[in-house]
Amino acid sequence: QVQLVESGGGSVQAGASLSLSCAASGRTFDNEAMGWFRVAPGADREFVAAISASGISTNYSDSVKGRFTISRDNAKNSLYLQMNSQNPEDTAVDYCAAEGASGAYYSGRRLPGLLPALWYEYDFWGHGTQVTVSS
Repeated sequence: QVQLVESGGGSVQAGASLSLSCAASGRTFDNEAMGWFRVAPGADREFVAAISASGISTNYSDSVKGRFTISRDNAKNSLYLQMNSQNPEDTAVDYCAAEGASGAYYSGRRLPGLLPALWYEYDFWGHGTQVTVSS
């Protein structure tokens, strides 16, 4: 059974940092892109960041660009998100996601070099970890 388990969420003051981790089990994702999404109170699921299978390419939403860093360690089958200079608008449940069988289908429909940024482009999801940033 494939599982993605997030950890590292918590409550912090504005300006502080948090580091999220996502541990995958049941299969490896060495050949698939992975990403982070979040759901803020009363809002839809929002793309945060994505990283290519090799880890060389990354993509970020405008709201986190320059503050967050996505990374992965394929040897540990893990994904990470370093969140710096957080603000109350970062309050959300953060989810780890990984491409699966549908990855090839959607990659053929994206412009070359683009990483998946839509929730339906990912097949595997974690249960989420709460991040709360107070002012």
